Amino acid sequence: MEPKLVAHVKIRSGNCIKVKAKVDIDAKSFAINLGQNESELVLHFNPRFDSRGDIKTIICNSKTCGEWGTETRKSIFPFQQGEEFKLFVCYDAEQILVKMQKGEELVFPNRLQMDTVEYFSIDGDVKIKSVRFD
Repeated sequence: MEPKLVAHVKIRSGNCIKVKAKVDIDAKSFAINLGQNESELVLHFNPRFDSRGDIKTIICNSKTCGEWGTETRKSIFPFQQGEEFKLFVCYDAEQILVKMQKGEELVFPNRLQMDTVEYFSIDGDVKIKSVRFD
């Protein structure tokens, strides 16, 4: 997937990113990535509507030296095709907290133990409305 948005900003422990977007009506999946670059990701957050054999599942993973780690799968799935959503990605040196629109939360460990990250991207079947870095 070609990224729809790539931002190079310094994100430190305690910072949050607010994303507002609309899921395409025929969406298969989208992804939010956080790390140093495309090959070093502390978080790959990938809601899949119907993609790669997964249906209404959120896949989380990390990548180091271009190699994927072990995927985790979450059955919570607050996203709907054709609808807007808001979520917050809160970064910490120990873990990343993703707060979703209906109060759902997902915690993913900071496997790469990075204090700061400088790469943020969104790709897939969404239209980005706004992104705010706090």
